[in-house]
Amino acid sequence: MITPTSSSRTVRFADFPTLTAALDFAATGETGINLYSLRGELVEALPYAKLREQALELAPRLLATGAKPGDSVGLIAETEGDFVRAFFACQYAGLVPAPLPLPAPLGGREAYVEQIARMLDSAHAKLLIGPAGMKDWVAEIAAKTALNFAGVLADLPASKGDALPEVKPDNTCYLQFSSGSTRFPTGVLVTHRALMANAVAITRDGLQVLPTDRAVSWLPLYHDMGLIGFLLSPMTSQMTVDLLPTGAFVRRPLLWLDLITKNGGTISYSPTFGYELCARRAEVASIEHLDLSKWRSAGLGGDMIRTGPLRAFAERFASVGFSEKAFVASYGMAEATLALSMAPLGGGLKTERLDVERLEQHEAVLTDDLDRSREFARNGPALPHHELEVRDENGAVLPERGVGRIYARGPSLMREYFEQPQETARVLSADGWLDTGDLGYLIEGEIVITGRGKDLIILNGRNIWPQDLEWTAEAEVDGLRSGDVAAFSVPGDEEEVVVILVQARGGDADTRAALVEKIQGVLRLRHQVETQVQLVGAHALPQTSSGKLSRSKAKAAYLAGAYGERA
Repeated sequence: MITPTSSSRTVRFADFPTLTAALDFAATGETGINLYSLRGELVEALPYAKLREQALELAPRLLATGAKPGDSVGLIAETEGDFVRAFFACQYAGLVPAPLPLPAPLGGREAYVEQIARMLDSAHAKLLIGPAGMKDWVAEIAAKTALNFAGVLADLPASKGDALPEVKPDNTCYLQFSSGSTRFPTGVLVTHRALMANAVAITRDGLQVLPTDRAVSWLPLYHDMGLIGFLLSPMTSQMTVDLLPTGAFVRRPLLWLDLITKNGGTISYSPTFGYELCARRAEVASIEHLDLSKWRSAGLGGDMIRTGPLRAFAERFASVGFSEKAFVASYGMAEATLALSMAPLGGGLKTERLDVERLEQHEAVLTDDLDRSREFARNGPALPHHELEVRDENGAVLPERGVGRIYARGPSLMREYFEQPQETARVLSADGWLDTGDLGYLIEGEIVITGRGKDLIILNGRNIWPQDLEWTAEAEVDGLRSGDVAAFSVPGDEEEVVVILVQARGGDADTRAALVEKIQGVLRLRHQVETQVQLVGAHALPQTSSGKLSRSKAKAAYLAGAYGERA
């Protein structure tokens, strides 16, 4: 039997000093976590009461390995009960869990083993715990690292009777590796105090959680939106959550909507591409059995919001009860625990169509010209007790519609990048302001994200957003899909050269040459940019741990010759 949706009492909105205190309270009710298989079948119903009991039993066994409170524990984050049990056992033991990614579907085993070994070394981990199905992989990783213990939960030694430590608000709660950090892993250190501050802001102020709410997610638990948004935050407000493995969603996207329908889900998030996959699949699959009428918060986060696919989703699923007013645009990052802003509930997607040429001059000017414009989403105001500022290159705060670098401050910010004081000092000032690395502007108190500072292409004094080039190609060239294009610049003989990598699916030489010419022509017409287009194989473009395109990895691979001779 799945755990029920509602509890008979009033919701407590994460007003606890620590994550363990939140679980202690949630365990007195009837709600919990339901874990599903790759086929969408219930594997385990885990009430919070049972989770607490199991975590408390496992905590002294973790300490019996020789690990001491404050030590890090690598947890390969499969969406299954053992990961959840291990994560909360670490909390009661005073250990610091560091969720680790699963192998990429098309990635090599050797590369994955090396990646995890680097991440464990970066976290100074003493233990590694993985899923039963990866026991051999765990052994390979352990051979490359110095660990007290490596294995599955069942292999932990018996308790030696160690007393569990007192968990305090300023203790480290977990270590979150930032997206895409593989060669030089960067661990974000988050305290219990910061986590609980963000959970309060999300559940009470942003989502305004009700006793009747139920969360549903397919997001990976090694990413902040999956871990914080759909494992930890629901528990802090005693909400039941249904977790579907990410692999299940990738194979059959409509399983996500099936689960929302079957269990009456009301809150669920996804990057834009998740909604796009569902809309595309629904073009050929039956959806009459779905009922999305209870889905009141269809959150958007984890990547740049693209409005076209979202409108297509809303139109396609309106017949089965989905309301476009359910969209909730959000902004955040692991360095802020998770969320920094959320759009008002019930308002749907609010956008601004900007003149691209003026945007290149750091001005957010509205226009109705569809050919030379791009639509951006408003991501709402900063959450209570948090602040957002936009500054120019000299650090001066800009007025409304001034495009610049976004800074954030508030109780949810990380304490530091683990063991990286210079990197911490680079992004976190003494007065508590975080340089997010993102570009955008404020309008009527709401933040609009226009791009990443590190991805910006500067060409002849123009500031060109790579997303503009990517989305134009994907939208206007037949056969291209979202995520098929990566745009970046590389040094040329006299000036920067704009490179476009495109995933191409077969075709003879003439067909491929015509595709290159079409892409170059479209970008020349729409953006007045000369480009070097190189076709790469299907699935060749790298992604971050959250499933987003990694331009930095694509650029590095291109420069290293991974895609063959340069264009």
